[in-house]
Amino acid sequence: MRAALSLGQRCLGMTAPNPAVGCVIVADDEAGGRIVGRGWTQASGRPHAEAVALAQAGAIANGATAYVTLEPCSHQGVTGPCCDLLIAAGIARVVTALEDPDIRVSGRGHEKLEDAGIEVITGVLESRAKSHHRGFLSRIVRGRPHVTLKLATSMDGKIAAGDNNQPNRITGARARAQGHLLRARSDAILVGIGTVLADDPVLTCRLPGLEDRSPVRVVVDMRLDIPPDAALVQTARDVPLWILSGVPAGDRKHDGLSSLGVKILTTPATTAGRGDLDAALAVLGDEGINSLMVEGGAKIAGALVKAGLVDRFMHFRSPDVIGAGGLEALGDVALECLTAPQYFELCDEFELGRDVLLTYEGARA
Repeated sequence: MRAALSLGQRCLGMTAPNPAVGCVIVADDEAGGRIVGRGWTQASGRPHAEAVALAQAGAIANGATAYVTLEPCSHQGVTGPCCDLLIAAGIARVVTALEDPDIRVSGRGHEKLEDAGIEVITGVLESRAKSHHRGFLSRIVRGRPHVTLKLATSMDGKIAAGDNNQPNRITGARARAQGHLLRARSDAILVGIGTVLADDPVLTCRLPGLEDRSPVRVVVDMRLDIPPDAALVQTARDVPLWILSGVPAGDRKHDGLSSLGVKILTTPATTAGRGDLDAALAVLGDEGINSLMVEGGAKIAGALVKAGLVDRFMHFRSPDVIGAGGLEALGDVALECLTAPQYFELCDEFELGRDVLLTYEGARA
């Protein structure tokens, strides 16, 4: 199961709306068993992990055991049910980590396998699988993506220095590379319009060899203030750009941006209150986004923290101190709200040269 979970990581951030499942098929022999098939959900969500592993195993799958990180699907979608593939291949035993909470599956996959005479064992490495599939589970159970807030700050919690508080590079090259890897493993990345107007970012993954793993870029821009010559707009046909806006179709701004390849999602979202932000995240959930990384400035980050909508906090912290003149990372929200043990638990600490990456998991994650 550990191997299956590792395989599932290979297309993490590329399978939405499907989960990033891993599958390992083990055939029994005199040596006590050998892996004959490995599979993981492919980009765009198809083919599924079980189909890939069974194709690799071929006839040797007959009588073998399949280890799958999530209950095999039992419903007819774009492709046939994975349960049917496992049954047809003659699999003798299926070991899974989690039951799929999707109402189209939700125990039916396990039941269908058992009805076919296949031994089913569930709950193996369940906790680890929940962490791996947290984005999919969040969207199915809560109707919204799993939200990771990524911040790069000085030791004293500032994200900018100088009289005009313009953002600057606070962390080093290794920390920035790790940030790009997080982008590659996310379905979407979100910023507010303030960040777009101030920085004109591109928000793509720029790690060599992973350029095609750039997530959907999402901007909260209620009035469609984003200029047509913004870098995000100019690259919208290469990497998807979605804007959460209250401007209806038929408006000049709306139609102009749409003609440039921008997808505009109508939502009552603002950065003012929980209900509005819930609605914005629900829209992204409806669009199939499982995992969302927030890289916005202090305003959007602080609003999400206030609304209790941050599930994981990735804190890239520099040893440098900016001082009283710097811009607070969360605006009027104290950074301690994300590091206090009663709200979030520090679960990992990793050195990146001079910097350190602190990962906090929330109780709501």
